[in-house]
Parts: sequence; structure tokens; C-alpha cells
Amino acid sequence: MSPETAPYENILYQVEDGIAIITLNRPDRLNAYTPAMGNEVVEAFRSARDDEDVRVILLTGAGRAFCAGVDLEVLAESNAQAEEQSEGPALGEEDFIRSFPLEMRDSSKPLIAAINGHAIGVGVTMTLPCDIRVAADDAKIGLTFSRLGILPGLGSTHLLPHLVGMARAQELILTGRIVLGQEACDLGLVQYSVPREDVIRTAMNLARQMAEADPSVLALARKALQEGPLLSLEEAMSNEQKLSRQLRESRDPTE
Repeated sequence: MSPETAPYENILYQVEDGIAIITLNRPDRLNAYTPAMGNEVVEAFRSARDDEDVRVILLTGAGRAFCAGVDLEVLAESNAQAEEQSEGPALGEEDFIRSFPLEMRDSSKPLIAAINGHAIGVGVTMTLPCDIRVAADDAKIGLTFSRLGILPGLGSTHLLPHLVGMARAQELILTGRIVLGQEACDLGLVQYSVPREDVIRTAMNLARQMAEADPSVLALARKALQEGPLLSLEEAMSNEQKLSRQLRESRDPTE
């Protein structure tokens, strides 16, 4: 099947074999984040979410970085605008920052982050709501917000402790320490650490495995996994049974 593509200025978007691939595409700036990029990522994500032909959504970067954090020039401009009380949304007021992690959580479709190179700051936090993260073993990965004098966002203070534990989350956030992909895997920040040239292949193989499954099963499995840790064992089992009934009824409404 030939890929379907859509034009954007700061990202690339294509759908191939049921997999929507969103690629951050500012390689000359190491895919540094801007509000314009964020708006396009959200738009592409919503297109993939609403496309019945899409079963899995994959996020990656062009060139040698995944995302080197917020574009510092844009950050400086945003700070200047805030001081001048200029009109229009400032950095941090766009949907990507304010609500995108919630949309990712509520997606019925699995999400994979293929961290093909360095991921700093928002380049890390945007991957935390994903179901699977595959990183290059030599990628530099760091939550360096404290070094910039800003706080982490995108729900990372909730998501990160669930992934690596509170003690490690405190260390990573408070020190701003940068780790390589292999250590990130050891910490539980990513599930796979592979040679850089294998990142996309590994992520696509995982995506294809998911795309072969019944989409309704994947959607309800995601829901059960998100809710399960917040429940007691008895409640989690009851929730599984409720969702299983929902699955059966979706297949045969007469049940």
C-alpha cells in the first residue's frame, strides 16, 4: 500500500499499512519545539485518531534528533511578550501543552514513540503518555527543566513516577541529569534501547504487531491498564469483567 501523506510546515504525516507516522520535522533546529509545531502535532494526531484506517500512531523525529527541547529563541520571545502583555497565546497556552496528554491517554489507538536521537525537556515529556517508547542507545535523554528555570509539564509529574518510581523521578527532575538511551531503558523510562539505525524498524515492527489485533480489544485493553493501577485487585477484576462484557456486546448487540 502506498503511503498517504498530508502537508505540514513543521512535521511530516503519513499513513501506511494502518500506521500513522507523525515525524517532527525541523532537523536544522534538532526538531526543537515551537507552538506551531505543537499545533500541527495535535492536528495530525486528531486526524489519525479519527481515521478508521489507522490502528496505531507512531511519533518520531527527522534527522539526528528526536526533539532537543523547546526552541530557546521562541522561549525568549514568549518571555518578552509576557512582559509586554501582548495579545495572542503565549508559549504554554497551546493545546499541545494544555490538553494533548489527556487526548493521548484517552485515545483508543496505541501510541509508540520512536526516539531516534536526542530528546530533551519537552522532547521527553511528550513521549511519556505513549504506550511504548523505543530509544536509540546513544540518544541523550534529559528532563532539564530546572536548568532553564521552568517546571516540567505535559503531566510529567504524574506520568514519570509511574514509569520509573518516585525516587528516580525526583532525581531526574531535580538534577536535570541527562542519561543515554541504554540507562533510560534500565530506569524504565523507555522499554527498548537499540542501535540508532534500528529505532524505526523496531518501532514499526511493534506497530505492525498491534495493527494486526482487533482495534476494539486494544482500545479496551488500554483503558483497563490505565484504570487498573488506580483500583484495588477486586475492583480491577470487576472492571476487567465489565470491559469484557462491553467487548462482547460490541461484537453481538443481542447479548
